[in-house]
Amino acid sequence: MSSEAPPPPSQEYQTERGLGRITGFSDAVVAIAITLLVLPLIDVAKESTSTDFTFLFREKWYSFFAFILSFVVVGWFWRFHHSFYEHVVGYNQKLILTNLLWLLTIVFLPFPTAVLADSNAQNPLAIGLYIGTVALTSFAELLQTYIVRSNPELSASGTGKEFRLTSGIITTIILIVAGIIGVLFPHIGVLALLLLVVEGYIRRLLRILKLRKKQRRKAILDESDE
Repeated sequence: MSSEAPPPPSQEYQTERGLGRITGFSDAVVAIAITLLVLPLIDVAKESTSTDFTFLFREKWYSFFAFILSFVVVGWFWRFHHSFYEHVVGYNQKLILTNLLWLLTIVFLPFPTAVLADSNAQNPLAIGLYIGTVALTSFAELLQTYIVRSNPELSASGTGKEFRLTSGIITTIILIVAGIIGVLFPHIGVLALLLLVVEGYIRRLLRILKLRKKQRRKAILDESDE
């Protein structure tokens, strides 16, 4: 008979198995969501009166484009999620809730994907809904990063310093800007997401500015010591 008393009901109890269940559940939800993306293409194939794939692709090319785009988006976010939880050793209720928010946006993405495909890139609301959903996913990622950084005991290093907020903040802001551009200029549409390529350059620029600020401050202190 075990001498250890069970934790009080109000106490948050964490186990390695509990963390494994969170990541396993998340992977399963992402797998289902990424599978659902193909359903509109099945409908396209059923509705088509032609057996010529070239003709079908020319007629419904945007449906194929929307599928590939969303597959890449979900894969990109899953890659972050996988890498993120590789450095997480604990969890709390806030992390669980923000992870559920992240999963909600992932599960919802097949809907704006289908709406976007049906609109054939001509509907500003469809474009706004799609990019807005992606921006919310990025924001949910940012919240998870903030929670682990603010609770270093949840991180593998015990300091939380390996979790940086800068990249998530920049990505979320870029996605919001991309959404505004896509809605205001429907001819650009989801191609506004290409703005994400500048995220790395912005990060480097901020790093350079931060380094120069430190050097300037050091130079001022050296002059005052003299």
